[in-house]
Amino acid sequence: MNVQWILGGLVCATLGTTALAFPSAQDKDERKAWVVRAEKIYTSTGRAIDKGTITVNNGKISSVTTASDVSDSTSELKVYAVTAGLVDASARIGVSMESVEQSREVAPEMRVANAIDLHSPEWDRQVACGVTTVLVNPPDYDVVGGLGIVLKTAGGEGLAARTLKPDAVLRGAIGSQPSQNNHPAFGRPTDFYSRRPTTRMGVEWEWRKAFWDTAQSKQDPSKAFPGMERLADVLEGKLTLSIQAWTTQDIRTAVFLKEEMEREGLGKPRLFIDAAAEAWKEPQLLARSKTPVVLPPFPVVGRTEDGAFMAWNVAQLLVEQGIPVALSAHGASSFEDRLAMQAGYAMRGGLSFENALQAVTIQPARLLGVEERVGSIEVGKDADLALWNGEPFEPTSRVVGVIVDGVLRVDPRPKN
Repeated sequence: MNVQWILGGLVCATLGTTALAFPSAQDKDERKAWVVRAEKIYTSTGRAIDKGTITVNNGKISSVTTASDVSDSTSELKVYAVTAGLVDASARIGVSMESVEQSREVAPEMRVANAIDLHSPEWDRQVACGVTTVLVNPPDYDVVGGLGIVLKTAGGEGLAARTLKPDAVLRGAIGSQPSQNNHPAFGRPTDFYSRRPTTRMGVEWEWRKAFWDTAQSKQDPSKAFPGMERLADVLEGKLTLSIQAWTTQDIRTAVFLKEEMEREGLGKPRLFIDAAAEAWKEPQLLARSKTPVVLPPFPVVGRTEDGAFMAWNVAQLLVEQGIPVALSAHGASSFEDRLAMQAGYAMRGGLSFENALQAVTIQPARLLGVEERVGSIEVGKDADLALWNGEPFEPTSRVVGVIVDGVLRVDPRPKN
């Protein structure tokens, strides 16, 4: 039996006696008024409360205290610890290839929202592991893939009921993936993929051309192209830019591109880099440019996609440089790669508990611009809570209950 699987399995809630069982619609409790008692409440604000009580009303947190009075014992939940619902800023779930533009490499007008499968079983798995909010992006097969969306992992019927922030980021990629399968057309094209870019250099050129054409289109309308308005929003700082970049060379390219736009007076993009596995090699570059990162799941063998090498202590090294860090599970299906496990791995690499907690709650919420509603336990915020049977992120602890928008999606109470 695989020991990693056992440790990973302890992170997520299990129902009944089957380790792979997850909550379904009939398991939830529709009430939106709860009293949650815990030995520890970790708020993600730097404040921890011993023997605290959280009151939930109408889907919002109405109080966070040490008070012990309860008016309705039937709505009382008792657990060891409570954290804010986890936030994944690169969930990569429920998306089909229909969200990838096939005829162009730069497609900023595409919306991943048009291709999300809300019936995927991955949503229930995310909930069972304490993840309540996610950013879903287009797959990174185009240079500029389109617009990502921030969703709750559970909620009412339909996309609108789950949407926290539409058009939250403009997503793109730097590295080998956008040029994958493309090849030069020597003479007559032989197939659909006889086109550029075919190299990392070509990917960089596509980015630079798109931004410069956007800036010059005000004086030269011939430079205009579909979706240009979204790139204009990025240059003006109205829309956050999220770029996937795994290796040092690709992280450099993303940062240099941002700095070039600023230096040339074309704009001031708000950038964060996703999948920055090799960010530990040049953290001063990210610190200089004030560029946050979203780190990918830690690989057992050290190597990630694009051949990047990820150090054990990368999160701690970046935090020491003052770089905002969020952790992501990248939609991993294996238990040992789930988001709460990433926080545990980061702590093993030297990150403090409080910084690890913030890296899966309030930091990604800030990156996505939804920190006013989620990411911490504060009065007035959405009642998104992860309930634990032990200290969060420890290998012997697991999520036993989950509340999303005040609805109990995973019930921690013993079954009769």
